[in-house]
Amino acid sequence: MSTFRAVRIDKADKGVTAAFVDFDEAELMDGDVDVAITHTTVNYKDGLNVTGKAPIARRFPMIPGIDFAGVVERSTAPAFKPGDGVLLTGYGVGEGHLGGFAQKARVKSDWLVPLPQDLSPAEAMAIGTAGFTAMLSVLALERFGMNPDMGPVVVTGAAGGVGSIAIALLHKAGWRVIASTGRPQEADYLKALGADEIIDRAELSSPGKPLAKPRWAAGVDTVGSHTLANVLAAIQPHGAVAACGNAQGLDLPGSVAPFILRGVALLGVDSVQCPMPLRLSAWRRLADDLDRGKLASLTTHAPFERVLDVARDIVEGKVRGRVVIDVA
Repeated sequence: MSTFRAVRIDKADKGVTAAFVDFDEAELMDGDVDVAITHTTVNYKDGLNVTGKAPIARRFPMIPGIDFAGVVERSTAPAFKPGDGVLLTGYGVGEGHLGGFAQKARVKSDWLVPLPQDLSPAEAMAIGTAGFTAMLSVLALERFGMNPDMGPVVVTGAAGGVGSIAIALLHKAGWRVIASTGRPQEADYLKALGADEIIDRAELSSPGKPLAKPRWAAGVDTVGSHTLANVLAAIQPHGAVAACGNAQGLDLPGSVAPFILRGVALLGVDSVQCPMPLRLSAWRRLADDLDRGKLASLTTHAPFERVLDVARDIVEGKVRGRVVIDVA
């Protein structure tokens, strides 16, 4: 068996250690498809995993990285053959199954999405779990019946990966977008993506009232905790919020008032175990609807050797938009 370059995290006395190693193919986990990884990306969850700030990894050693794109090297699955372009997000990869911060992965074919014909591997990773989650949030609002004629939509954590792509998608769909961020210096960046108004996250991040003056028809929340509670409190009657993140916390310190007095809906978004039909539909919409110029404007590129630095930076709030890691 040969080796390949990978990031390996191991359990330590205090948290975890993370370092580049030559990983032996014999240590790869079960799967019917081997993928030569060309690109990966860094999500907030990856940053927590690498730094040990949250118990993301469920086994050790672990290769982190919840996303990757690449080319099939070996397959015993009828759906894929050597040379096929593929991408993967979720399914516990990088948490319970060896992940994408590596030159090679072995995974189950049921987890793989064929690379859309008009997306490059780098563009797929510029989207990654963050953009996929943003698209699922937009689809959740659409399935509930929300549309731009009903009023504005608020996006929290707007300068992050999910928030940035959500703004671009919602703007393309015709929404008036209100961006909530703790980084006022990113106002021009957010407006270029399609935000019509910028508000300070401090307006939403502290304990609030059970009900507030209606401000928005809908919301995409990446933050959770008091922020989500305050967004719900300010949604107009019969509006909806897609909840897809917990950057502020896992708690929801609100009340039932928005639900029982205004008929507001809270729509949960799960990008990890999302059913494959919805997964394929979301990627098709991303390939069709996401403005490539805006995607490029919110994306930076870094070599594989810098992936640990980027993972630490994202936890510290130093990363804007998306970072594509060029593994190959």
